[in-house]
Amino acid sequence: MKSIDELNNHLTGKSAEEILKYFSDAYGNELAFASSFSIEDQVITHMLVSLKSPAKIFTLDTGRLPAETYKLIEKTVDQYNRKIEIYFPDYKLVEEMVQQKGINLFYNSVENRKYCCHVRKIEPLKRALKNTKAWIAGLRREQAVTRNSINIAEYDENFSILKINPLFNWTEEQVWDYISKNNVPYNQLYKQNYRSIGCAPCTGPVKKGGSIRDGRWWWENPDTKECGLHVKS
Repeated sequence: MKSIDELNNHLTGKSAEEILKYFSDAYGNELAFASSFSIEDQVITHMLVSLKSPAKIFTLDTGRLPAETYKLIEKTVDQYNRKIEIYFPDYKLVEEMVQQKGINLFYNSVENRKYCCHVRKIEPLKRALKNTKAWIAGLRREQAVTRNSINIAEYDENFSILKINPLFNWTEEQVWDYISKNNVPYNQLYKQNYRSIGCAPCTGPVKKGGSIRDGRWWWENPDTKECGLHVKS
């Protein structure tokens, strides 16, 4: 496989579908796609199914997702007739965290919120990525200040794996256009001014004129608004 720089040079100017096909051909079933069922991730799921990619599609069920997300998971599986593997946090770690810090610990400090994200997301992600050589994410540069320098291919230092961002330079308008043209199912919370959807207690609607990530961890500063899945160490 080429180096990161060689991959980005080779794939610059390619469409998202071409990027996904390249890595699907290169890695086969050792390629994994982590879906949170965002609009971006739904676009990628549609592309992978259309390409008949052997990539594993999985999601992390933190145990605190909105009801609308669970409905979308079921609808997506039914529409695409594609297995989506679901990974849960270790219940012992969740119990220990809640006993020590409280059920809604994340509101008390950034440290507590990141602890919760680690238990509910990072730990199961490590298990999900076991035996894979590359993982696909639905990140876009436009989403947040923490993501404005991402590229097509990156080396993920947290998980020691190649990470692929096929929609890295897409706009939100492009995502919605694709969804409309291809009848892609999406979370109904978007109709209530949600623009980035995670766990229910940490997600809210965005006020008119607000940025995409304003509804996530709204009590924090923009430069801390990552759960740890996509932060370089």
